[in-house]
Amino acid sequence: MSAASTTPRSVAGSAAESAADVRRVAVLLGLLFGFAGMGSAAAAMALAPLADAYGVSEGAAAWTISLYALMLGVGTAVYGRVADLQGPRFPMLVGLSLMTFGALVAALAPTFEVHLAGRLFQGAGAAAVPTLGAAVVTARYAGQVKSSALLRVAGTAAAVTSLGPLAGGLVVDTLSWRVAIALPILGVLVVPFLWHVLSVGGTGARLDLVGALLTASAAGGVVLLLQSPSTGLAVALVGLLLVLLGAPAVAAWVRHKPHGFLPMDVVRNGVVVRSALAASAIPAAWFAMLVAIPAVLLSLGWAPWQVGLSLVPSGVVGLLMPRVVGSFISRVGAGRALVVSALVATAALLVCALGAGLSSPWIMVPSVVFATVAFGLGQPSLATAVGDAVPEQVRGVALGIATLVFMVGGSLGAAVVGGVGPVLGLGTSIALLTLLPLAGTLLVLPTVRGASPAPAD
Repeated sequence: MSAASTTPRSVAGSAAESAADVRRVAVLLGLLFGFAGMGSAAAAMALAPLADAYGVSEGAAAWTISLYALMLGVGTAVYGRVADLQGPRFPMLVGLSLMTFGALVAALAPTFEVHLAGRLFQGAGAAAVPTLGAAVVTARYAGQVKSSALLRVAGTAAAVTSLGPLAGGLVVDTLSWRVAIALPILGVLVVPFLWHVLSVGGTGARLDLVGALLTASAAGGVVLLLQSPSTGLAVALVGLLLVLLGAPAVAAWVRHKPHGFLPMDVVRNGVVVRSALAASAIPAAWFAMLVAIPAVLLSLGWAPWQVGLSLVPSGVVGLLMPRVVGSFISRVGAGRALVVSALVATAALLVCALGAGLSSPWIMVPSVVFATVAFGLGQPSLATAVGDAVPEQVRGVALGIATLVFMVGGSLGAAVVGGVGPVLGLGTSIALLTLLPLAGTLLVLPTVRGASPAPAD
């Protein structure tokens, strides 16, 4: 009788403990993800004093964001493969060590070249967080619990990242721009509380390091070309050489190793390729604004902390987005949600370009809210579209490659503003970027024609 009477209470207690564990793990992973996101958000507030310290133009200083975003994209796919090999604990330790080392090098660098090298390491390390965090949640939970945990991770990360410009502005004003560059190191403080949940086994997959390096070289060449108008002919020639050699080399390597870093099954999947290319325009808009808006506001006499404070409302929107995007994607379908996201990004860029052309903060700042909506809708839409388009055995690889393309788009956005902006003007460079989401809309439309959204429950 006693045992029977205590069983329901024990089950209830176990369920409550399990729910508490899910919340705790998701919030901690979200904190870690958010601090990694500060690598670009806080750094945006440091561009002007960084340019002064190293004697470079603000356009050239934007390299610190575009290179970080590039390595974030390439590293995401690499860490996913390493996690398949050994589980997430070891690659997370390596990634956070790289991020810390890179942040310290970038913050203390005596020259701009050393600073950029540090930012490469910092971005390569920070890439471990989103990939391995998602791997931990996917391995530990299933069904609705997993979906809820992923949304909580996204919401917490958005809240922390949204404070990045404000934190960066305050630190630049009161301490130094070098401290703002090093802010992501704070994420290391979260690791001891997560260490026990990282012990998830791997599947034994092998890492195609050559494929990863070739892909990074080709993508880096595109970034160099876009940023070359503000950095000179030598940079343009290096970028052109990397593209001309890297693109054919990637194609040849994919044919030689069809199950390598860029699997043939994924590369030939029209939905994956079109969705990833379309979605890449969304972070391009976000990162472009992250460079352009502080540059305009600081030139108008705003203090860095005021610039950061002006971007907080967009962060609040980002915090609320995970609560509504799931049901929206379910109603209209992932492809249509990507179209909506691309159109919102186009509107954000047009408003921002107008504000930059008129040097009006009251037009530019609200445009970030539109970009945040586009980002908050586009990223989960991409994950859903890709996940539904491929078999389960290649789903992880496909998501990794899609994320790579997505984040490389962010690098291109920062590169266009940093490279073309000083030559043609910020307003014109931002307006040129509207071609990306418009092209993305045309790319993804064939994948949604005839597709039906998921039936409502």
